[in-house]
Amino acid sequence: MTDIKLLSVASEIYPLIKTGGLADVTGALPAALAAEGIAVRSLVPGYPSVLATLGKTDSVHTFADLLGGAAQLLAAEAHGLDLFVLDAPHLYARPGDPYVGPDRRDWPDNAFRFAALSQVAARIGQGLVPGFIPEVVHAHDWQAALAPALLHYAGGRRPGTVVTVHNLAFQGRFPAHLLTAIGLPPESFAVGGVEYHGAISYLKAGLQFADRITTVSPTYSREIRAPEAGMGLEGLLRSRASALFGILNGIDTTVWNPADDSRIAATYTSQSIAARARNKAALQKRLGLDSKPDALVFGVVSRLSWQKGLDLLIASLPTLLEHHAQLALLGSGDRELEDAFASAQSAHPGRIGCVIGYDENLAHRIQAGADALLIPSRFEPCGLTQLCALRYGAIPVVARVGGLADTIIDANEMAIASGVATGIQFASISAEGLDVAIRRTVDLFGDQSSWRRMQLNGMMTDVTWRKAAGRYAALYRDLIAKSA
Repeated sequence: MTDIKLLSVASEIYPLIKTGGLADVTGALPAALAAEGIAVRSLVPGYPSVLATLGKTDSVHTFADLLGGAAQLLAAEAHGLDLFVLDAPHLYARPGDPYVGPDRRDWPDNAFRFAALSQVAARIGQGLVPGFIPEVVHAHDWQAALAPALLHYAGGRRPGTVVTVHNLAFQGRFPAHLLTAIGLPPESFAVGGVEYHGAISYLKAGLQFADRITTVSPTYSREIRAPEAGMGLEGLLRSRASALFGILNGIDTTVWNPADDSRIAATYTSQSIAARARNKAALQKRLGLDSKPDALVFGVVSRLSWQKGLDLLIASLPTLLEHHAQLALLGSGDRELEDAFASAQSAHPGRIGCVIGYDENLAHRIQAGADALLIPSRFEPCGLTQLCALRYGAIPVVARVGGLADTIIDANEMAIASGVATGIQFASISAEGLDVAIRRTVDLFGDQSSWRRMQLNGMMTDVTWRKAAGRYAALYRDLIAKSA
């Protein structure tokens, strides 16, 4: 099968730079697509942490002035990834988070930082690098979604374009007066262009002009066509329904593998799952929880936000504590939620353990040591932590939305009797609904035979990228064939 050249464009990629699940996806998908005959190059910004990981680099193009300063496009390989890195110090040479400054506010020039990324993606799509002329440009989220619009208005030869929506809530909205400065013509500022409520929306630009749109789960692709989850873009998404596809994410099972995970206290498989007990003990010690092997430990690895429903968990802590359970939480986000969990930890030492921030090692240890993983999201495009939980034998307790609904089989009476349950879903996305889910989890934990069956079901679930890669490859080939 002839290789298809694909340019993947994203603002983060694991393990070079990560703030969330987007990086996990863009870091794992290239290897899975290679098995489908897709040759992927990933274009990413040259943040300090990215440049520091690169060994040998080749400068394949220089820009005398790229939105305010000189820049160069580097070709490199790192961690098995074929990369284009946009080295633009005036845009990316800043420490810490790639999107916000030390004051937790968006960098004021984000419009230019990510317009530059999209401009270079479009230029590569038009043949900027003779040795790599892609048939498809695949843009991820708003930070790259301007690329299809730039290609549309440039005219002439262009590759097929795909935009993947990882989270519709983040839309990249900027003032209208920046239109020409970011490379778009005046006629693009229209309802049928990039205009959105008097501003420019990078995500809307991608949704309007991409040849294909994908979301990261089938249920989410349906949800976002309705006002409740459409974030104001449901009309456009309904009009483009024939180009919209939901493709469920996977996880990198070479990174998330309890059989050889060096980050956890004890490795194990489905045949040696009893060894999880050592990980539970190590997690309790790490987070200052009481050393009680029989206590039900709920884990959370999440951004602390309204979307993720972590305010509901604050409200449900009395129910969790009433049933003598423990909480092991890792996350950061809204200051009020950070403070609320820190206060809960102080009020209930030995019962609640929290680490505010992000620690990749601790994320693995929570997956390996917690009995259950709580994900009470109000909306969830896909979710990756529940897939990791399945892989590690932690029982996912999830809201029945988006990708959570697609990936977890609820432990209702019939599913338990049939031996197919993998977790617990709840449909009233409220503190009361979460209370019920916590009580159901406690009851199931008391039936260790059913609990162990659920753990083994989860560990045997295919959470790899294999199926998704096949669907993406088919989408690319269909797009190329129709373009031809």
